[in-house]
Amino acid sequence: MKKTPADKWQDAVISYKKQCQNILKLSDHVRYVGVINAYGRTLTGIIKPNVKPLLKSEEIKNEFFIVSTLISLRQSSENDLGKLDYVILKHSKTNIIILHKNNVTFYVSINPKEKNSEQLVSKIKKII
Repeated sequence: MKKTPADKWQDAVISYKKQCQNILKLSDHVRYVGVINAYGRTLTGIIKPNVKPLLKSEEIKNEFFIVSTLISLRQSSENDLGKLDYVILKHSKTNIIILHKNNVTFYVSINPKEKNSEQLVSKIKKII
């Protein structure tokens, strides 16, 4: 039986969800893991239980749109600068790790108390 495009899409979303679950388990400091597409739409996302979101629904939509735009614009300079490895955005209340792979972006929010961000990025890369 041949898979339809809808079946393939469903399989991809399930795969992303499993990856998010595995990333969430990497550290107690991981607050949220999500996968967004090129338009900033959430494909899947998981917030750690008992963690209060920092952004409201409309604010997170804007955040994801900004991130997807950043990734899209960075791709245009990929030939000159090389492939983007990852981005870390440091805030006082959270740090954001952004990784792009296979036309989707992994958005990982971590507690700023995490001391080994580089090591965490390495572990995330192995999962995605």
